[in-house]
Amino acid sequence: MESARASRSVSFHALRCRALAPVACALTLALTLALALAGGADAQLLDCLGGQRPGQMAELMFGRNIGRHLAVNEADWSRFVDREIISRFPSGLTMFNAAGEWRDDATKKIIREPSKVVQIVLPGQAEDIARLNEIVAAYKQRFKQQSVVMIVRPACVSF
Repeated sequence: MESARASRSVSFHALRCRALAPVACALTLALTLALALAGGADAQLLDCLGGQRPGQMAELMFGRNIGRHLAVNEADWSRFVDREIISRFPSGLTMFNAAGEWRDDATKKIIREPSKVVQIVLPGQAEDIARLNEIVAAYKQRFKQQSVVMIVRPACVSF
């Protein structure tokens, strides 16, 4: 009799757990979704401290080779910066040399080339992205490039 009661007790407990499982599953899913959405929102809404303000940072990466040869020398690069970048973002920028690598889809080989990276704290105007796209298009056309990397991300900014 004792074992029959124990088995009924275990069975009832198992049934109760199975009945609660969909509720627990739904709560877990809702909590996971809420955390994921909050994480995504946090990535866009910054809590800037110390006198900084929320803004956006653009980073452009320009390869300097055409084929396997250096085609964009320092003079060409300087003219491009003056005519295409500073004219669109006159408040300033930071630029530095880099070593770029990418995989050529046709040959499956890793291509290495000298590069330039430009960082711009965007002024927060509606046309910022359009101006960046114009810079990318001008570089690709002028120097026969397949691509220019453009990254725009939230940032806390102060000057």
